[in-house]
Amino acid sequence: MIEGEGVKLKVAEANQGDVGKGIVRIGEEFLEKIGARPLDVVEIAGSRPTAALAVSAYSADQGIDMARMDGLIRSNAGTSIGQFVEVKKAVWNEAKHVTLAPVTQGMQIFAPGDVLIKVFNGRPVIKGDIISTTSVRRPPTEALGRETMFEEIFRGFLGAQAFGLGEIKLRVISTSPAGIVKITEGTEIELLPQAVETPERSVPSVVYEDVGGLKPVITKVREMIELPLKHPELFDRLGIDPPKGVLLHGPPGTGKTMLAKAVANESDAYFISINGPEIMSKYYGESEKALRDIFEEAEKNTPAIIFLDELDSIAPKRGDVTGEVERRVVAQLLSLMDGLKERKNVIVIGSTNRPEALDVALR
Repeated sequence: MIEGEGVKLKVAEANQGDVGKGIVRIGEEFLEKIGARPLDVVEIAGSRPTAALAVSAYSADQGIDMARMDGLIRSNAGTSIGQFVEVKKAVWNEAKHVTLAPVTQGMQIFAPGDVLIKVFNGRPVIKGDIISTTSVRRPPTEALGRETMFEEIFRGFLGAQAFGLGEIKLRVISTSPAGIVKITEGTEIELLPQAVETPERSVPSVVYEDVGGLKPVITKVREMIELPLKHPELFDRLGIDPPKGVLLHGPPGTGKTMLAKAVANESDAYFISINGPEIMSKYYGESEKALRDIFEEAEKNTPAIIFLDELDSIAPKRGDVTGEVERRVVAQLLSLMDGLKERKNVIVIGSTNRPEALDVALR
């Protein structure tokens, strides 16, 4: 293959053990095609370029034109699961100076540069990338099984001292030299204490890898929600209507809200989250108007997901309620749901821990 030429690979989600390491798993056949070895820096290009360390794919993935990467790398590359990216061996320089800033507005953090070098040493970055301090707990060498007991103890100590509050996402504001650079022990890292306003894209707060233990559920949710939002033309071609509503039910704390946020982020959809009791009002007609306003907002910002948490509080069985307000709210919600057939790219996700209490028309 010509030097600098890349290969097209399909994006897949990372396994939980690889999240935060800044690595992309690629089959050995494709590593050879681009002239790369394990732990070489590769450039990944979706709608924008980013860089990561290449690691050999798991044995079950060998020979498949697939690249496994976590949610931050997908966001940095401007891509999502199921799409194709171009991967090639990167041309990079050692970073002389890197400026970082927290992503979250209103957050103030302070850390000396030598601590940040220990956290991000060996990490390739490019201006605009988002990197996470989870790398302090998951070094790239761990992917190859080369971490020593001393490294593990030191890593745990460093993580506890430097970032006791858990994961912190940082944006790469600038690098010297420009382009793809690798942070080394000789790099000077400047950490701005506050977030900086940039024209860069928004940062996903939750991705599929953050939702642990629900892989079969994630697969079903992707088929029912993500696919219609990202590829509505497939359903038009087949002449079938995609689902307009999905009900997530289970005990509190099982990840219903997190899953809804993850699918919205991965689908790059406008997300409206409403807690059921917030809809209810003592004034006549106000509850129904609030529902209509929500659906109108979603329609103006398609593709969109409306998430109704505690759905049973606003849509109980009409035969079991005595108040007229509850009956009107259920009727209004059903009417708006029916209207979604004409509204393209709007899906409603309901969440409840009491599915038996819902009106039968919503189950």
